[in-house]
Amino acid sequence: MSLEITNENDEKVSVKIKGVPLQYANALRRICLNGVPIYAVESIDVLENSSVLADEGVAHRVGLIPLKTDLNASRDGNENDKIMITLDSGVSDETRTILSGELKSQDESVVPTSNDIPIVTLAPRQSIQFEAYARLGKGTEHARWNSANIVTLTDTEKDDEKVLTVESTGALNPKHIILSSVEQLSSKLSEFKTIISEIK
Repeated sequence: MSLEITNENDEKVSVKIKGVPLQYANALRRICLNGVPIYAVESIDVLENSSVLADEGVAHRVGLIPLKTDLNASRDGNENDKIMITLDSGVSDETRTILSGELKSQDESVVPTSNDIPIVTLAPRQSIQFEAYARLGKGTEHARWNSANIVTLTDTEKDDEKVLTVESTGALNPKHIILSSVEQLSSKLSEFKTIISEIK
């Protein structure tokens, strides 16, 4: 049984898996996709919005902006901890597009993965101001917490060999996603073994 990285960059990693039963490899794939906790905006309080986009539309767009996540600095991984992210566009005499780079986070480690994601376009004299709250969550709750865009498990020429490819949303390093998923799978199997052993 072995894991070997065959291709790796900041966005994607491919790992050759040898000697691992298909059901375990597929379970690992599922955890990589939506089982690793990341930060995402869960709720938003719109204080001012004179744009043409309704408050619900703003909340939806902001909720789907991927946020960088440092699990080692995430307050012991408590999923109830919330981080406030604010935006105050001010007023301008020109038409402008408000981008994710204008969001201000109270935690420097939890920021948008890109500064160029459009949130809303404001006409002259329009403005928007809100307070958003991000927390740790998993993709099993909602797609906003998916740690990966795509996770595939493909066959090779050898029967006991598969290739697991993980493309990150940018919230976590793809290699970290796999390592965290392996830990979670191991923990789940240990829990299951304990439950089975207690059956009389």
